[in-house]
Amino acid sequence: MGTETADGKRKPGRTQAQTETSADQEFNPKDSLMRLLLDTSVLIDVLRLRRRRRELLAELASGGHTLATTALNVAELYAGMRPEEEKRTEEFLDVLDCYPLTAPAGRLAGILKYKYARKGRTLTLADSIVAAIAIERRCTLMTDNRKDFPMPELECFELPEG
Repeated sequence: MGTETADGKRKPGRTQAQTETSADQEFNPKDSLMRLLLDTSVLIDVLRLRRRRRELLAELASGGHTLATTALNVAELYAGMRPEEEKRTEEFLDVLDCYPLTAPAGRLAGILKYKYARKGRTLTLADSIVAAIAIERRCTLMTDNRKDFPMPELECFELPEG
């Protein structure tokens, strides 16, 4: 789902199958609901009220899209959480689906890290794990750090600028 821009980012939009339907059929975004996996950068922006991310997620959730994160992103969030953010963080995380690291996703993360290292591209293990979980769960990744996720099989949400 989505189209790729010149800089390698993916924009949500019609899939090829949706584009190939007859011209007299209206495109309905409800037909292509997304399961969005929120990376740590997006979680932090929501909690610190930056870049209108809270409003964006509210709009997406009200449109029926699923919002999720991973146990690894939760750990990263807590590692950098300010004391006054604890209650708001817990309330926010309570409304998100949270995906664990499974053995198949762990294998895929290791394969991705190895494959890119052989190409001279260093990926962090954390980013490899998040990517693998997103791929395994068929999620669209929402991150500000698109460059850290070069995998063509990984769908990324095109975030609006600030």
